[in-house]
Amino acid sequence: MNKRYLPVLFVVIYAVCSIGCSRSGGGELVGVKRERLKTNKVPHGMVLIPGGTFIMGQSDQDITFAQIAQNRQVTISSFYMDETEISNSEYRQFVNWVRDSILIYNFLQDDNYFVQVEGTNERYIDWSKVNNSRRSLWNSKDQAVRERTRQMYYQGEDRIFGKDELDVRLLRYHYEWYDLRAATAAKNDPTKTRSDFIRRDTILVYPDTTVWLNDFSYAQNEPMVEGYFSHPSFDEYPVVGVTWRQAQAFNIWRSRLFENHQRSRRGGSREIRQPYMLPSEAEWEYAARGGRVGSPYPWGGPSARNAKGCLMANFKPGRGNYIDDGAAYTAPVYSYFPNDFGLYNMAGNVAEWTSSSFNESASSFVHDMNPTYRYDARPDDPQSLKRKVIRGGSWKDIGYFLQNSARAYEYQDTAKSYIGFRSVSAYPGVDPMNN
Repeated sequence: MNKRYLPVLFVVIYAVCSIGCSRSGGGELVGVKRERLKTNKVPHGMVLIPGGTFIMGQSDQDITFAQIAQNRQVTISSFYMDETEISNSEYRQFVNWVRDSILIYNFLQDDNYFVQVEGTNERYIDWSKVNNSRRSLWNSKDQAVRERTRQMYYQGEDRIFGKDELDVRLLRYHYEWYDLRAATAAKNDPTKTRSDFIRRDTILVYPDTTVWLNDFSYAQNEPMVEGYFSHPSFDEYPVVGVTWRQAQAFNIWRSRLFENHQRSRRGGSREIRQPYMLPSEAEWEYAARGGRVGSPYPWGGPSARNAKGCLMANFKPGRGNYIDDGAAYTAPVYSYFPNDFGLYNMAGNVAEWTSSSFNESASSFVHDMNPTYRYDARPDDPQSLKRKVIRGGSWKDIGYFLQNSARAYEYQDTAKSYIGFRSVSAYPGVDPMNN
């Protein structure tokens, strides 16, 4: 090497060493170096709803004189939202995960399907072995596996013609969450510990398919009971017969599903995502409006038909011409045109659960920044505290309930043939409106 370049090389080496030393501390405040992460990637099947402000409440006259949707300007932070309602296919992924977990834990008990946590007695299912096996556990050629699998089918007198049918009463999901609101309210109470605010619940996950008979008197809906959730032709239709608590459990499972996948990745960068949850009613209304000001419907308005006379949503036109909009009951989740945010069926098809509790005068006391009224009712609470807001109207509702501002409620432990849900996740970065 030419000697005249040596001084330059020494300067470069000194500079690199100085930078490296400063990043490791060197007595200076340099911040904590974190693992390289992927952020702000739109989750699969979701769209980004940019934050903004809007006039929440009725866009037309209050023909019922209920006065439960008073006008108020509020601001909403950015968030991701499912572009469609959760479909039967998507919810079945949750049901099948619970089904397979119970089979492996309670019936197979085969160590080959588990990963042991070093230094502890804990173990968890190695889903890569389950999913990558040549044959499904439910179609195994191993006679011992087949016999254990049959224990999850109806037994004895519960069987019809000797068919192997899954006993859905076994499909229970245990989940836990931290009650932030209760913990915050008691933060100055020295007698409370963290465990006092950890809530636990175990719930049946299979949808209540009998809602198609329970919701309607003297209606021949037996085919919907027997096929709506199980038949492949309904895979892309919105799931119904799901209670508010089941929707909550689904979102907790969905959050854990993504977290566990990221944790299992080796090498490369990981993605951190905020938990999935039900939207507040303010988030839902803001998203439904699609950035339009004063519009009664997600597509604008003032009519439920477009310029060509085609109906824009799945509901009950006129006095009962259900089929006029192209669907007698529900329609596939990608039906009709999306609104300006790219969201499908924000009016009609199925009404949607929100995280907000129902209170007639909520608009008068909630905050004007990300407003919501939330109360996690316990089993022994009165029914009035178990009311949850539903939005959007459904296939069996008249046009009034399709309005962006129309509020209704249902009890959190009830399932209906006209109520589904979609999820949201908080935007984990700089507000895109100001970036």
